[in-house]
Amino acid sequence: MTATAIAPTPQLPTIPGLIRAAMPQGLQRGERGYRRASLALLAAGLASFNALYCTQALMPTLSADLGASPAQAALTVSATTGVLAISILPASVLSERFGRGRVIMISALAATIVGLLLPFAPSLSWLIAGRALQGLLIAGVPATAMAWLAQEIHPRDLPRAMGLYVAGNSIGGLLGRLIPSGLLQVADWRVALGVDMGFALTCAIIIATIIPAERRFTPKRLRVRSELRTMVAQWRDRRLGALFGVGFIFMGAFVSLYDFLGYRLSEVFGLPASAIGLVFLLYLFGTVASAQVGRLVFKRGRSTAMLIGAAMTIVGLPLTAGSELWLVLPGVALFTYGFFTVHSVASGWVGALAPASRGEASGMYLACYYLGSSIVGYLSGHIMHAFGWWGLIGWLVALIGIGCALTGMVARSARART
Repeated sequence: MTATAIAPTPQLPTIPGLIRAAMPQGLQRGERGYRRASLALLAAGLASFNALYCTQALMPTLSADLGASPAQAALTVSATTGVLAISILPASVLSERFGRGRVIMISALAATIVGLLLPFAPSLSWLIAGRALQGLLIAGVPATAMAWLAQEIHPRDLPRAMGLYVAGNSIGGLLGRLIPSGLLQVADWRVALGVDMGFALTCAIIIATIIPAERRFTPKRLRVRSELRTMVAQWRDRRLGALFGVGFIFMGAFVSLYDFLGYRLSEVFGLPASAIGLVFLLYLFGTVASAQVGRLVFKRGRSTAMLIGAAMTIVGLPLTAGSELWLVLPGVALFTYGFFTVHSVASGWVGALAPASRGEASGMYLACYYLGSSIVGYLSGHIMHAFGWWGLIGWLVALIGIGCALTGMVARSARART
């Protein structure tokens, strides 16, 4: 008697497998939807980061026109980034329920429409309140944009689309400083701010017009308790907690330098507001650093790359106190390059350490990052008012020293776990 071959029982697909099979493929280069998606997210970066930093270059003018101290004028930036910081995680959670594309579009439009009202603020207090409202409304863009791209774009073409979005962030932040400061040559700060917000609103309208409908989005139930448990678990991981601290400290130091640099260039070197705005072109050194940091990490490792970046910031800071402009500008450029090196490595390291909850971990890093901008930026204004520029430099170097200690903690913990 010969044995009868028994056919293997076919494996039935699971529900998640059926969902993945039914879900359309991500957008690819050459498709009209891919071009629209890339341009829409480029415009999102331009609109959101323009609105985020639109008053930074105007701070010396606000002090002169509204009788504000540097610390008070800094609140026009710190209030925005502070409210943004505490709004990022809720915006991210809401996008999981209502759709990321919808959150991006509404966020950009609402924030830029509010921006058009800022030039009519009757006092500094009203201007700060309006900027805080902008921070609340704009949070939906940085909270969800990268996740939207990862969801809707084919993995093969994702790096190019992500690069366009990051470029939009960088250029948007730069234009948010250059447009208002350049217009101060021919108009007051209210007109300058209004024109700049008109540009940002135009970008937001482009988003609403061309962003493709989400094809791969599946709404999720909001589980607040589960999200809170995930956040607590991340802070219990010493490596992640230390990286959150690194983001807080270094972003705070970066914003502090750029917030108050205009006062020094005006008082010590007598530069007009339009010329001071051009100093923000040094921000482009950060774009170069972000592009080159991968090579440094490959050769030296993450922790060494971060320490090299921190060393650049420490070397660059004292140069900004020089009595010659040819010393100050290279100091700012070196500081900027070092900061973006640290930030690029730290943000990428967070994602690598939390593969199962990458979205929540990245959101927490961004929240700490912008909270550092708000809190440290505000405190730095009081430090400079009390102790002058050298006092500000000493304060920032001390903070960066703490950041270096946190970097060492992450490196030791990672080696121990390995």
